[in-house]
Amino acid sequence: MSTHRPILSTGEIYHLYNRSIGKEIIFADKIYLDKILETVNYYRYKQRISYSDFRYLTPILQQDYLKSVTKNPPLIEIYVFSFMPNHIHLLVKQLQYKGISLFISNIQNSFAKNFNLKNDRHGSLFDHNFKSKRITNNEEYIHVSRYIHLNHVTAGLIEFEQLLTYPWTSLPYYLGSRNPEGSDLVNTKPILDYFKTPDKYLKFLKNNVDYQRKLNKIKKLLLDS
Repeated sequence: MSTHRPILSTGEIYHLYNRSIGKEIIFADKIYLDKILETVNYYRYKQRISYSDFRYLTPILQQDYLKSVTKNPPLIEIYVFSFMPNHIHLLVKQLQYKGISLFISNIQNSFAKNFNLKNDRHGSLFDHNFKSKRITNNEEYIHVSRYIHLNHVTAGLIEFEQLLTYPWTSLPYYLGSRNPEGSDLVNTKPILDYFKTPDKYLKFLKNNVDYQRKLNKIKKLLLDS
């Protein structure tokens, strides 16, 4: 596990984690979930203007700008996400040199600026150094995806049945209950290719709810232990 400013390898997959300073609750309300998802989607690509400036453009200018930006490869590819009340989990692949560091910096700074403005708050919102763990094989990939997707359930925040449509995780993208037309925010293909169907992946998750934190296979991968 790395807690310093890491140099991450392009083409590798990482489990990323960061927490709010003082464990402040930041993702409890849907308005902040929507904001972080918008921010994540925007800063997947290297941008020439901030998201706050982008929002002031007319719809036509926004469309033209995004067409221009998305002609280039994204910084990262997202496979799994979970936004807990005071921390973030992401399973991503770095596609460009220093892509993860730039992506994390941008989303945290952008979200913090908006959060501080709405809450008459000042200063940093997230810990300065995010944590990262490189995924070295398919088994780790699958088990970390499970850990991230089940985080709200095993933390006692929701029941498993609620998870199926729970927008604070990427699981609804896998089940087809949340996937806006044309959205490529989450790449579900690797996991669904492995399990063959969404139902089989869901069964895999359900069968492991009670044992998630007890499994030795993923103990070393839990970034918030």
